[in-house]
Amino acid sequence: MRAVAVAAAAAAAVLTLAPYPSPKHVSTMPSGRLRRRRTATARRWRTPRCRGKPTVDGVVDDDEDASREPEPERKEDEAEVAGRRVLGWFRLDGVGMGILSIAAPAVLALAADPIAALVDTAFVGHLGSAELAAVGVSISVFNLVSKLFNVPLLNVTTSFVAEQQAIDVDYGGPGKNKLAGQRKSLPAVTTSLALAAGIGLMETVALVFGSGTLMDIIGIPMDSPVRIPAEQFLTFRAYGAPPIIVALAAQGAFRGLMDTKTPLYAIGVGNLVNAILDAIFVFPLGLGVRGAALATVTSEYLIACILLWKLNRKVVLFSGSIIGGGVLRYLKSGGLLIGRTIAVLLTMTLSTSLVAREGPVPMAGHQLCLQVWLTISLLNDALALAGQALLATEYTKRNYKQARMVLYRVLQIGGVSGMTLAVILYFGFGSFSLLFTDDPAVLDIAKSGVWFVAISQPINAIAFVVDGLYYGVSDFAYAAYSMFFAGAVSSAFLLVVAPEFGLGGVWAGLVIFMSLRAVAGLWRLGSKGGPWNLIFSDTELRDTV
Repeated sequence: MRAVAVAAAAAAAVLTLAPYPSPKHVSTMPSGRLRRRRTATARRWRTPRCRGKPTVDGVVDDDEDASREPEPERKEDEAEVAGRRVLGWFRLDGVGMGILSIAAPAVLALAADPIAALVDTAFVGHLGSAELAAVGVSISVFNLVSKLFNVPLLNVTTSFVAEQQAIDVDYGGPGKNKLAGQRKSLPAVTTSLALAAGIGLMETVALVFGSGTLMDIIGIPMDSPVRIPAEQFLTFRAYGAPPIIVALAAQGAFRGLMDTKTPLYAIGVGNLVNAILDAIFVFPLGLGVRGAALATVTSEYLIACILLWKLNRKVVLFSGSIIGGGVLRYLKSGGLLIGRTIAVLLTMTLSTSLVAREGPVPMAGHQLCLQVWLTISLLNDALALAGQALLATEYTKRNYKQARMVLYRVLQIGGVSGMTLAVILYFGFGSFSLLFTDDPAVLDIAKSGVWFVAISQPINAIAFVVDGLYYGVSDFAYAAYSMFFAGAVSSAFLLVVAPEFGLGGVWAGLVIFMSLRAVAGLWRLGSKGGPWNLIFSDTELRDTV
């Protein structure tokens, strides 16, 4: 089109009187009359202006030409690319700040149970290496049983509540308020809470009556000094399974209602109470590991009560109705996520059982490193949630260019945060580990694992962020199958290498596990398979209208 416009302009220039050779004589006409005559002549030969739809070939209509001009968004994109080339590949632009604004309040919401376990580890570590190892084993077993349904339930609840909330706002669906200020009746909330309560009770029964069997499965012999305190901690901790999963269902409801501050406040209060009760129960009352478990369970019930109390002010908790259509679609996605969670937990539990066979001191050192490793990973998990929310929004709108921007930014922020955490842990792990134990033997074991803890942080960041991107585009099948592959390969490595190389072999297996997750995710993005084919295409919504 620009070529046509240039051609038209050239034609107009030719038709307009241009300077050409004139006879070599000196005019006697006054300069003013000569100027007027030339002006009149040029006016006679000037190309007529195009008004409305032109009839002359090669002339562009004004309206059509204006519509063909570069869009302001395209100019802004070019400016952004130029700025990125100047400032480097990492930029905290509007998308980056949006990711951080979502990730910041999500950190504490995700950190409830791991931070409580970290506080328990800090207090129990001063009781002795056997008690510290016992807490590590018990937490691994508890996570294996209780966390199986946590991630699926959280994501399904968020989706159901958000969907019904949208129906309520747009069409006056099942959550419609009959009176101004009246609480909403959302069947998804009732269904999720009832499901959470039932699952929590089953988990409690399984953990209380099967603690001995679970210890046998994980490889803790009856004559081990770790066995008795591990069973005591696990039995008391089992009574906290119902409030944990109910609190997760409530958090999913709040996320569906676009409220992330209330869960943050509730969890902050609960963790503060947990730390205070640990200081009272463990040493002054002499309850030991049972006191640490009792403090954690009390804080979990407090968190659940606060969330239910706040949620009850917005939604009818028990409306007597359950969610209707679309259950099979969510059950299928939830089933895939349950399988994925099993793969993760089995791999982590296998690593713990292999270390437990090395003795209480190596187990205590491994537990110290593992708790730091898992707690730090929550920062990356919060980034994953932010990427999931933003990517899901843009993907649903078919705004694929913005979806790619979200994808790139969350990966960049994850990589930078991972490298920063690696440096901090490598240089500060020695001082940080003193908070958990003063046993020289345990500290030596823990310091030997700092290489693995620090080096794996950038890998962990990418792996967690990719998980969030999977969920953002509902790529649940690949998320599950890739986790099966990573878990199988890592477990085989652990079984072969760990008995020969001990703790170093276990941590090498865990690093391989996270590396395979990250590589599988990046390969999925690079291959543009499944839903990523649309995101990496140049097809925008406006091109199809």
